[in-house]
Amino acid sequence: MFNLENIIRPTIKALKPYSSARDEFQGNSDDMVFLDANENPFENGVNRYPDPQQRTVKSLLSKIKGIPQENILLGNGSDEVLDLIFRAFCEPNQDNIITLPPTYGMYSVLANINAIDIISVQLDGSFQPKVDEILKEANSNSKVLFLCSPNNPTGNSFEAKSIERLIKEFKGIVVIDEAYIDFSNDESWISRLNEFPNLVVIQTLSKAFGMAGIRLGICFASQDIISILNRIKPPYNVNELTQQKAISQLEQFEQTQQQVKEILEERNALVTKLKSVNYISKIYPSDANFVLAKVDDATKRYNQLIEKGIVIRNRTTQPGCENCLRFTIGTPRENRILIDTLKSI
Repeated sequence: MFNLENIIRPTIKALKPYSSARDEFQGNSDDMVFLDANENPFENGVNRYPDPQQRTVKSLLSKIKGIPQENILLGNGSDEVLDLIFRAFCEPNQDNIITLPPTYGMYSVLANINAIDIISVQLDGSFQPKVDEILKEANSNSKVLFLCSPNNPTGNSFEAKSIERLIKEFKGIVVIDEAYIDFSNDESWISRLNEFPNLVVIQTLSKAFGMAGIRLGICFASQDIISILNRIKPPYNVNELTQQKAISQLEQFEQTQQQVKEILEERNALVTKLKSVNYISKIYPSDANFVLAKVDDATKRYNQLIEKGIVIRNRTTQPGCENCLRFTIGTPRENRILIDTLKSI
């Protein structure tokens, strides 16, 4: 049985959170004179502190995702959300996390920053979790298990039955990083939040929504977990300009859906054309906005493409990804240039 109280760090339990001026006043701001936050009174659009709870952004996300606002926390990119999880649940120099390489590199970076040990269980040959081995390696100090699905850099989704078993049997927090879920046919795990009190789902506006530059990450979890993370997040962690841009883009959700449709069409076309490149030996299945491919010599091909003015990602140093290149799906023109260049070198 999962007990959240047993996972929270003692110092976090005892913490009295900071209360900002905008936290204390939550009434209707129309026609109010604000003299509470030591702000510059001359209006310029950003002279006031932003809403610390990003209520308008959360309201729009709630409608799009079908999740109550109370189950949503926003961060300065997903990396801040991930860091909050470390600080809330992992005791430095004592606890550990479990990662499944090849995977998103920031899990390990954040673990090192927070003085948390890392237990790595490499994915199998099909880039799927080794469930038995993961559960065997976990111990009483294993506080967080990170599942990146669809996975970066491989592009595939993890099997639902494997994920469900890990959520049920792992005794800590299970974080499913769904940065690329909008490009997948699989249903998001946010639809099952009510079933699993230890489930945390991370999403982002950087990929499908096309807002990597504003840095806005999303955390979906139980109200209890969201409440804990809210206690330790910086009071104004999402700035006013970010909130304004997010609102504008979220109000045009149909445009985002159309762009995702076009990216998926381009992904399928690119996969077909990559098959005709003679030094590409394997193209891995993708549920993301990128494709991983095995070539004869990844470093050589990467450098050749750089010389031709094309920047891709060389993933050959990642476990299980020897001589693999990762191609992000671009515009039709960019993809055409990529294919023509690949065939010319």
